[in-house]
Amino acid sequence: MKRSRPPSRSRSRTRSRSLNVRALVALAVLAGAVAIALTMPVRLGLDLRGGTQIVLETKSTETTKADREATDRTVEVLRGRIDALGVAEPTIVRSGENRVVVELPGVQDPEKAADVLGRTAQLTVHSVLGPAENPAARDGERVLPDESGQSLRLKDATLTGQDVKGADARFDQQGGAGWHVTVDFKDAGSGRWARVTGEAACHPAGDPQRRVAIVLDDKIISSPQVDPSVACGAGITGGSTQITGSFDDTEARELALLIKGGALPVPVETIEQRTIGATLGDEAISAGAWAAVIGTALTALFIIVVYRLMGALATVALLCYGLISYAALAAVGATLTLPGLAGFVLAIGMAVDANVLVFERAREEQAARTRPSTRSALTAGYRSAFSAIADSNITTLIAAALLFFLASGPVKGFGVTLGIGVLASMVSALVITRVLAEFAASRPAVFRRPRITGISSTGPVRDALLRRNPFLMRRPRRWLAASLIVLVVAGSGILVRGLNFGIEFTGGRLIEYSTATQVDPDRARDALADAGFPRAVVQSSGDGDLTVRTEELTDAEAATVTKAVAELGGETEKVRDELIGPSLGEELRRDALIALGLALAAQLAYLAVRFRLLFGTAAVGALAHDVVILVGVFAWLGKPIDGVFLAALLTVIGYSVNDSVVLFDRIRELLGKERRTPFDRLTNDAILQTLPRTVNTGMGAVLILASLAVLADDSLTDFALALLIGVGVGTYSSVFTASPLAIELHHRDAGLRPGRRKGGRARASGKSEKPGKQVPTSRTERQEVR
Repeated sequence: MKRSRPPSRSRSRTRSRSLNVRALVALAVLAGAVAIALTMPVRLGLDLRGGTQIVLETKSTETTKADREATDRTVEVLRGRIDALGVAEPTIVRSGENRVVVELPGVQDPEKAADVLGRTAQLTVHSVLGPAENPAARDGERVLPDESGQSLRLKDATLTGQDVKGADARFDQQGGAGWHVTVDFKDAGSGRWARVTGEAACHPAGDPQRRVAIVLDDKIISSPQVDPSVACGAGITGGSTQITGSFDDTEARELALLIKGGALPVPVETIEQRTIGATLGDEAISAGAWAAVIGTALTALFIIVVYRLMGALATVALLCYGLISYAALAAVGATLTLPGLAGFVLAIGMAVDANVLVFERAREEQAARTRPSTRSALTAGYRSAFSAIADSNITTLIAAALLFFLASGPVKGFGVTLGIGVLASMVSALVITRVLAEFAASRPAVFRRPRITGISSTGPVRDALLRRNPFLMRRPRRWLAASLIVLVVAGSGILVRGLNFGIEFTGGRLIEYSTATQVDPDRARDALADAGFPRAVVQSSGDGDLTVRTEELTDAEAATVTKAVAELGGETEKVRDELIGPSLGEELRRDALIALGLALAAQLAYLAVRFRLLFGTAAVGALAHDVVILVGVFAWLGKPIDGVFLAALLTVIGYSVNDSVVLFDRIRELLGKERRTPFDRLTNDAILQTLPRTVNTGMGAVLILASLAVLADDSLTDFALALLIGVGVGTYSSVFTASPLAIELHHRDAGLRPGRRKGGRARASGKSEKPGKQVPTSRTERQEVR
């Protein structure tokens, strides 16, 4: 016994050091989060706080008419500029034939924003012919003042903005040149740039003709001399150059976004600029907040009841998760909308998942009696659950990154929120909860009373499964047939009823009223809902006008809207009545679909590398099953397919993949231990072992979503309904769609024909009633397991 003490003390010291390091990391993260939360408020979206509305009007030129097509192209260029400005969750719609309504939440300098949006950004590059003695330009020349005010004679443009691939503002730390803008040219532009700089290099240093003029909107923004190292006729090759000058960071970034954003197809003029109110009333916001509080409290209570002391500590860690996520949103300048707030609260419920995984694995360790103490069981639980936590979160981070880099608008914003939520949940579960749990488990009072920890017993769900040991995967094709039937019934709604696209996708009608007495937007929303327009978007403006945005209306329906407003505001006059285009335009939808497709392909590739190709295929197949069912149910119900539904759909995609990954991680673990167990039996064992985690995690999400569905505003009710359907279908599909599909793919890969086996109720040891009928593990499987 004396010889065993030094190793024990050594292990104890190692554990203490690890606990201390994690505690310091947790304190540092929390301290940083508190500092950010107190000093950097989160920007609220148009639905929660309102913002600035800028109305732009497109103007015809000699070559281009400002028609609907040109205005739609202008909308897409403006969207790119607004993304570059850092304004998240804007609303940009075409109004009438040649107007664009831009709504920007939380913009600090609306005049500057209007100036940047309205500039045509026509970029041209010219050879310099020398100083201009006469301000009048000759044929084929232009005369413009340079940065110092000296007039220069310029040749016609050699390059235009169409030759530019991209631009970035950068700071030269090594050379000390300060801020500059790097411009990258397309293939054709690269050759033209080499030619114009090669011609300039043939003149001696100091000669004005050695300069190249870069002109933006008829103003020379830079006219640098070609470096002496550039040979005559050779020019600057490589397809890239730098615009240098006395730039500060703001000027450099503004110039880069104007060049990168592209030229407007037609000039625009700012005709109106004003402050607008929130699209949601105080009652709706209050109801959503109360639903979030009640749902979070119910989830915390459920976790505490199931896991007792460990559940209480996990609840504390989840509160820390909320703080970290809020601070991260503030730090990156994200805009928080009401659907985003609901998704943020839902993420708190789903962040329970990592804790549940750890606690269930610790319960298994305790039940097997392989660990002498609660703390040892917890340590083993974290070690065993880490791969499942890492794989499920990495697949979600892959999707979030691709949505952020490839999509735009609200889809890009969702990628930011999703990525922040995943990273914060991992810090909460793997650092904060672990510090609290290991500290509590090492207390003598807890050591003497292991039952209060909540992980000393297996729990009622696991006990029931151990008693019955059902062979759910005895006939996998029956489960696939059932899934196919549900898929066809739900999906047929898309063909039979069609999709009810919301105003964001289809456009509609915008009517602005001037009333004798100021109308409260909340009362107007209620009155329009009673009149048959429950989804009308109502906003007040700084000058007391009222704006109503609806789907397309007949003249009779428009008259009904006007009558409802007049009953509240007295004498009413229409200030504006125009058709508006979709705020989620064709380009945004295309980018979103491309980003989503690449995200699914990247997830499939990751799962194929980490597991096997058949697991990745089964997970993506179950995901497609969930998406079609959710869209189909909304089609049958006649619910709108709008921006809120899009956020819910993206959330369901992440949830579905996570569920499948956790199950497949357990199958992979069992493959390494029980190589001679038939694959269908082994998959069944994995389902039974992970089902308690699935039930407990699902309950945490359902409690929050049910609160949102019952208590929140109509738009959030649809959001919660979509997520409730998604969570239910995702939980089902991970067990009864992904698993049977994996079994079928495995049998095809192994060249086996699945049939009914005898000894279906054999124990997890893999011994059937007739050992001779047992299916050996294939050589391919053995190689991949290793």
